[in-house]
Amino acid sequence: MADSPRRSWIVPLLVMVALVAMIALRGTSGAPSTPKTIPYSDLYADVTADKVAEIEIQADTIVAKMKGPEGKPGDTVIAERLPNVEDAALLAAMREHGVKVSGKTERASTWSTLLWGVLPFLVLPVLFWLGSGALLARGASGTAKPMSFGKSKAKLHDRSAENKCTFDDVAGVDEAKNELLEVVRFLAEPERYRRVGARVPKGVLLVGPPGTGKTLLAKAVAGESGVPFFSMSGSEFVEMFVGVGASRVRDLFEQAKERGPCIVFIDELDAIGKTRSGPTGFVSNEEREQTLNQLLVEMDGFDSGSGLVIMAATNRPEILDKALLRAGRFDRQVVVDRPDVRGRQAILEVHARKVKLGASVDLAVVAQRTPGMVGADLANVVNEAALASVRRGAEQVEMIDFEEAIDRLQLGLKKEKVVMSELEKRRVAFHEAGHAIVALSVAHADPVHRVTIIPRSVGALGATLQLPTEDRYLVTREELRDRLAVMFGGRAAEEVVFGDVSTGAENDLEQATRLARHMICRFGMSDALGAQTFGSASGLAFLSGAEGGERTHSDATAQRIDTEVTNLLEAAHGRARALLADRRRALESVARELLVKETLERDELEKLVGTREVKTNGKSVGALA
Repeated sequence: MADSPRRSWIVPLLVMVALVAMIALRGTSGAPSTPKTIPYSDLYADVTADKVAEIEIQADTIVAKMKGPEGKPGDTVIAERLPNVEDAALLAAMREHGVKVSGKTERASTWSTLLWGVLPFLVLPVLFWLGSGALLARGASGTAKPMSFGKSKAKLHDRSAENKCTFDDVAGVDEAKNELLEVVRFLAEPERYRRVGARVPKGVLLVGPPGTGKTLLAKAVAGESGVPFFSMSGSEFVEMFVGVGASRVRDLFEQAKERGPCIVFIDELDAIGKTRSGPTGFVSNEEREQTLNQLLVEMDGFDSGSGLVIMAATNRPEILDKALLRAGRFDRQVVVDRPDVRGRQAILEVHARKVKLGASVDLAVVAQRTPGMVGADLANVVNEAALASVRRGAEQVEMIDFEEAIDRLQLGLKKEKVVMSELEKRRVAFHEAGHAIVALSVAHADPVHRVTIIPRSVGALGATLQLPTEDRYLVTREELRDRLAVMFGGRAAEEVVFGDVSTGAENDLEQATRLARHMICRFGMSDALGAQTFGSASGLAFLSGAEGGERTHSDATAQRIDTEVTNLLEAAHGRARALLADRRRALESVARELLVKETLERDELEKLVGTREVKTNGKSVGALA
């Protein structure tokens, strides 16, 4: 459409011309000049004085043409008619002096009637035609089409340089990549599978928490196999008009079949694939159900040998309709889970390719400091570290920038303008030193990485950061007891030093209480109650009011659970207090240094308090001397 740019400016130009014409014609529909206005009494006097040649009586006014000198036409004047007053006297005077009288009814002109009544109906079709031409021009480039409610909004990434994503750009999800390699091989060499009669799954459902790289994996599959990639979100199918979503599903599959072999990727499948029965199916949505039904029909209607593979992603697989998950539709589910420490390091290496790293950067340590983070979080860590280096005015990203980025994301921004009193600052220093000393004293605690008393925006006045040496999948009872003791370290330090407690241990107590109750109710770690669980893990605690889910025990058992939880917490509290009372000198040493430096690293802590070797189950661990 070579004339599409011209039509883009013709539309507003035509509108402007029409508006100017309307204003001009309306302005010319009145009298050419404005006559002089005189009082009604003056007009009556002029008539009786034989100065008026002709009068035109209108609805609200009287227009009079005066006599000029030597029989020439004079000026025209206007007088307002008196309301509710008859003009009998004026008419009698006009008859007496031979004034020519006429009347006029106010009526719109033919041009005005044509302009305001007919012209809009002529202009609107022209504007619609020009607008349709502009949409057609855009439709040729794939961005929009007229009357395209039922057309698919899927974005097409073709074989060209638009989709350069490969498996080299995806890290930390090796198991998922291995599962998808079979799909890549099928799209690249379909004849190899057809010769032996193998059928590749029609649909592949990627399941995992947000940010783990499900969409990136789908793009990598398309990039590795070199086929077109249709991408669309589940929410883009559904509109307020019933039937639009189903029409878009049909159009999407028609486009995909024309370009096969290809991949159709539907992100956030749960937007249209929610179950139609059960607790989540109470509220009926006819448009969503029609869209889901059409998707089920389309997935049944194509042959997997055509090279069309359907991929979808969701982080809520439990609410999907069972018809979607049966064999022949999404018959393969690939779990894209949170990465372990090695996976996090691999992800950091991928995102760090575009960043200038300094010699001090150790991505293995960064991976250890970011447990639970997914790929999107780690990408944000790298970007925040780069921004921190720019704020420092540096040319490279150093380890200090990564530390600042992690603290910023986990603890919040530094509250540099917060001014605490000396007593509050001293109490915070002893509180954090208590956590650190207990963590360095027990056998199973994660190593202390850093202790700080710099306030952060999330409400923390200080923090003790521990660095796990490896990912743990099983935790013993002794290890959990050590964790409880570390949680009570801050409160116990305040008791030992100040003889009183503050509100600073609120979060510690909350975490400790939750962990102790899980040890008793979920892990069966109570000698008094035995190896059994209490409550279900069904997530219905908000309905039953019971801790850990639906209540499955008596009131007497609930009282015994409370007693066991209290005993467990009191034991951890007493243990932490005894450790700190025994190592009071080390506690004061760390607190004094914190008041000076505000932040202490692991090596600085070891210089202050030293380490000694402790034997636990035959294993040597470093502990506080």
